[in-house]
Amino acid sequence: MLECGMLERDRLALRKHSAVLCKQMVVDELLIQSLQADDILTESMAESILAGQTSQKRSWRLLLLLPKRGPRAFSSFCSVLQDTEQQHLCALLTQSPEKDGRERHGERSVDSSLPLPTQEVIAAKRARMHESMEMSLDADSPITTPVLPCTDDFYLSHCQQSYRMGSSPRGFALVISNVTFDPCAAPDLDPRKGGEVDEEVLRKVFTELDYLVTVRRDLTAQGMRMCIEQFCRRPDHRTVDSCVVCLLSHGVEGAIYGTDGQLLQLDWVFESFDNAHCPLLQNKPKMFFIQACRGEEMDCGVEQIDGPERTCSPSCEQRDAGREGEGDADSRQRGEMGRPRIKLPQRSDMICGFASLKGQRLCTAAMRNTKRGSWFIQEINTALRLRARDTHLADILVQVNGRIKEREGYAPGTAHHRCKEMSEFTSSLCKDLYLFPKYHPQY
Repeated sequence: MLECGMLERDRLALRKHSAVLCKQMVVDELLIQSLQADDILTESMAESILAGQTSQKRSWRLLLLLPKRGPRAFSSFCSVLQDTEQQHLCALLTQSPEKDGRERHGERSVDSSLPLPTQEVIAAKRARMHESMEMSLDADSPITTPVLPCTDDFYLSHCQQSYRMGSSPRGFALVISNVTFDPCAAPDLDPRKGGEVDEEVLRKVFTELDYLVTVRRDLTAQGMRMCIEQFCRRPDHRTVDSCVVCLLSHGVEGAIYGTDGQLLQLDWVFESFDNAHCPLLQNKPKMFFIQACRGEEMDCGVEQIDGPERTCSPSCEQRDAGREGEGDADSRQRGEMGRPRIKLPQRSDMICGFASLKGQRLCTAAMRNTKRGSWFIQEINTALRLRARDTHLADILVQVNGRIKEREGYAPGTAHHRCKEMSEFTSSLCKDLYLFPKYHPQY
């Protein structure tokens, strides 16, 4: 049984910094699951916290519960803040009050004291905290928690209505990452610092999901075209159940840049994998992840109006695709073996996640961190590792949208223009798409 009562100094620290924590802390499934794993929260407590519709509400519920969860709760909470890329809040809670008192009185001393919590007291200190927050976040690494495995029960209860996903490997994955651009041919395209992190994150997570991953770096537009054509023509697509394509570069609406400053049209990419041009992947899910800007404008967000919270669903274009109508003799032709030949729509069984919105009046720039990679790839990586075991890929992308919606960053070259980002996805899937990680059925 958990010993009740938090140490008084720790309780005071949470109380002093509750406003800052509620405003800045991101309380998501990863943070809550970590506290559950450390026996700080029960399952019912976790459900109660995650029922909050905003991060602020979830933060408030968590802060109300923590002081009642025993003397270990504070140290566990601080450890989880570090693990979830919120070291600035951990540092705020554990700063020595004696040191803070000396700062207020202008004293200078190298004497150290116990790591007791302190209160933020002046605007200048708050500015320094924001600065240290950016540095600590920039120095962190992507989550590397092993991909959680699918259970037998989940596979057996969902495999019938889902795409077949039992081959080993599951399929082939192609990652094209343009980081450095030709300064002569493309002088306006800066190096994508952090892009190399994204490609490594994707290589690792899809390898763990049992894909054979090929990574190609710094290709011209023609080089990307040739690489994709070769990938589409792989004869061993016949023996696997899916494929993944990740394109990481600078971009505009409907196209991405090669290192030579020339554009590769995304519609050509999708066409290359359609049922006419890539018959070996017919009726198999084809997953695309596009980490590229779709415009040059930053979304600085808008103030939420008063009233009940409303959450709009992310853009998701569902197209009816599949086999033709039953019983229509004219719509079926018989092949040489006398079997009915089923016509397919030219483009189906695809799902594509975009790092930024397709905007009619305001396009958004995909936010990227120079040390941890892009927001979009960070969230894709986390969601696949933690949720692919029991979550439809479309629902994973919805969760990614929600996580990115809660993020906020600085516009390049400024320290005061805060920017928002919103990802989206399109889908022509005809069945449920579960990756069933680490599960290999016996056929």
